[in-house]
Parts: sequence; structure tokens; C-alpha cells
Amino acid sequence: MKAAVYEGIEKIVIKEVSAPECFDNNIVVKVKACAICGTDIRTFHHGKANVKPPQIIGHELAGEVFEIGSKVKGFKKWDRVSVAAIVSCGRCYYCKKELPNLCEKFKAIGYEFPGGFAEYIAVPGEMLYDGSVNKLPENVSFDEGAVVEPFACAINGQELSKVSKGDVVVIVGAGPIGLMHISIAKARGARKVIMAEMAEQRLEMAKKFGADVYINPAKEDMVKRVMEETDKRGADVVIVAAPSGKAQEEALKYIGFRGRINFFGGLPKDKPFVNLDSNIIHYREVFINGTSGSLPRHNQEALKLFSIGEKGGINAKKFITHRFPLDKILEGIKTVESGTGLKVVINP
Repeated sequence: MKAAVYEGIEKIVIKEVSAPECFDNNIVVKVKACAICGTDIRTFHHGKANVKPPQIIGHELAGEVFEIGSKVKGFKKWDRVSVAAIVSCGRCYYCKKELPNLCEKFKAIGYEFPGGFAEYIAVPGEMLYDGSVNKLPENVSFDEGAVVEPFACAINGQELSKVSKGDVVVIVGAGPIGLMHISIAKARGARKVIMAEMAEQRLEMAKKFGADVYINPAKEDMVKRVMEETDKRGADVVIVAAPSGKAQEEALKYIGFRGRINFFGGLPKDKPFVNLDSNIIHYREVFINGTSGSLPRHNQEALKLFSIGEKGGINAKKFITHRFPLDKILEGIKTVESGTGLKVVINP
């Protein structure tokens, strides 16, 4: 089969490789769409400890069931499916607490296991019975199925932050994830969604996604504006969907009483520390949490929202701005890096 193989830093090669085997307890999926994630790009440029080249990366994918192991139940050939990223052990302390994203033996598609930038992928048997492989609703395309994984992560963040009806939600960062947070917050009943982004091009692009207020912190006082928009009470929820320590620190200045702050974007490894005003956390009874991955049910919730569509759910199509064949994956990576698009999908 044809695959885009990561052979080391700055080196992805399109080549013929052996097709994955179907054993008695797994399935093989014919990949129809695999979206490029920011992690894929970081791996391409800088490597990753748990990605040992040569490896096929890519973990946001959807396709058709092509082969089925003799012991596998619940799937048939040509089922249209979305495949999650996490391969959990199912037996450790956190898996038993139904938190597979925190699995003590955490592995993932496109990391330890070959990923979706290929014509076929073997899906480990562990994923078949915990809700990690989900059948696509009839009105959800393969391309939309490929962006279920990042949406699931955003849903997890909003669940942890308890975004609910009537909330004022501030989202910092208008990358694809930040824009997903707009749609999810609206679907969860947020009264007002405020989007903050310093890059004017991205802020303009974000205006198509339905936030109520748009702020460029490089041009106006972020804290003053949020307080004005909230009758001086501050936001109920702040989601920092950008790798910015300054934005994390500043979130405390405009969070309201009993507000929830989510550090969704991780910080660079060489600058992981921030200074937080502990008295604000104490006297305003502020909750701060992070988000790492998602649970299988979040993937299922994303698919349900996609199926409902814009009236009460999410129009996932508008997040997909570019499509490339497998041969042009490097062009797809450059498109993501340019900031001119949102989700870029590779169609093997």
C-alpha cells in the first residue's frame, strides 16, 4: 500500500509499504480521510519521544471497515467509521475509573501504532469495545469523521469547565481548536461567547464562526473589554486555547466569582511555568483545570452534534478548508503552517 512515512526530523517520504495484517481480534480500515494535527507538524519538525521512525503518523481519521478478525463482533465490511486516537490498556487504575485518556500505559494511533496517512490502517482490538471506533451517521462524511477527534478533545475541555446554559465564555486563540470551542459553547447554551486573538487574519476568519464579541488584545485592553461585556462581573469560563503563558496569567484578571479557567493549550517545554495570583483564586473561588485528550463518549457526542448540524449542533463542514491527496501531504503541512486554513484533510 501507499503511505506517507515519517523517517526522521523534516523527512516524510511517500512510499510503498506492506499492508497491515488483520488478526483474529482486530480490524483493518481503508482510510478515506485523515486530518493534519498540530502535533503531526511538531513531530515532523522536532520529533517526538514516543514516535520512533520510520513510522506512519496521523491520528484524526475516518474510513471503511475492510477486513474483520474472526473474533470481532459488532462490525461488518464497509461500515463507515471514525477512529479515535487513544489505545488504552483497559486494566490500569485510571482505565478502571473510566479515564482512558490518562491510561498508565498510554499509547496512540500515529505514535506507537501506525497512523492514518496511509491507504489502510490496522485498528487494535483494545479500541473495538470501549467506544473508540464509532459508525458514522449517514449524513456525516468521511472528512467530517476525520475531525471528530479534535472536537472530542474540545468537548472534554468544556465538560471539565462545566460550560452550561447562560454562561459567558471567553476563548483565547482563534486556531481550529479555538473555533471549535465557539461552536461547542454555543451548542451547550452559552449566553455570550467572546473570542480573543492577536493575529488579525485569524480574527477575521473567526468572525464566520458565530462568537458574539471579537477582541484583538494587541489593539485594545483585554481585561477592560471583558469586564465591560460582563457588567463588571467577569467571565464564567475562560478557555485558553493557545500556547501562551501570558494569556493563562491574564485570564485570572477577568474571571468572575466561581469562574472556571481551562488551560487547553500546552506551553513550550522550555517555558512551562506561569505566575498566578493565588489571592484571586482564593477570594473569587476560582477553579483552574487542564485538558488532555478525550474519552470515547466525547467522540460519540461529537458525532451526534455533527449529525444534528447547525440548528442545535455543529456544522463540521465549515472547519475543513483544504483537502490534499496523500502524495501532497507536505503541501498540506505547509498550508496548516501558513495559517490560511483551518482543518486540512488528506484523502488517501
